[in-house]
Amino acid sequence: MWNPYRSKLAAAIIKGLKNMQIAPGSKVLYLGAATGTTSSHVSDIVGTEGAVYCVEISETNMRKLLKVCEDRKNMLPIMCDANDVEKYAEDVGKADIIYQDISSRDQAEILLRNSELLKNNGFAYVAIKSQSISVAKSPEEVFSQFLSSISKRFEILEKLDIAPYSNMHLFVVLQKK
Repeated sequence: MWNPYRSKLAAAIIKGLKNMQIAPGSKVLYLGAATGTTSSHVSDIVGTEGAVYCVEISETNMRKLLKVCEDRKNMLPIMCDANDVEKYAEDVGKADIIYQDISSRDQAEILLRNSELLKNNGFAYVAIKSQSISVAKSPEEVFSQFLSSISKRFEILEKLDIAPYSNMHLFVVLQKK
């Protein structure tokens, strides 16, 4: 079930997401797949002709994610740090979409590193978690710095405040230049 309190993509859709490029047949690199809630929704959307490469660093989350992947042949689990792109680059190849939902101080850098695996003009869906990046700065300042740091590689197509479902998060849709 799509729960906006558990899925930032569901929250973005409820908040009026206009740019939905995840479609049947899409190849998605999902960074921060956690236990598989939203990645299973993405799996449903891309269907049997698509693929969702699920990168997750937590062993605890990976155990739950593996159970979800057993029933979904288009979900491919990868236990790895999303900073270590070279460890999964060959398996993934070029993706149509990057979906990033990571709690890390270096969210922008992770996106930029992984953008090498994104096709030209491909799309990125990112849940920017301000409190994971800095508790000393206002969320607005964190969002502005994140978007500035990725602006040479990505065009900003859409920005959505997804409160009350996820507070101090900004959901953005980007297109690779």
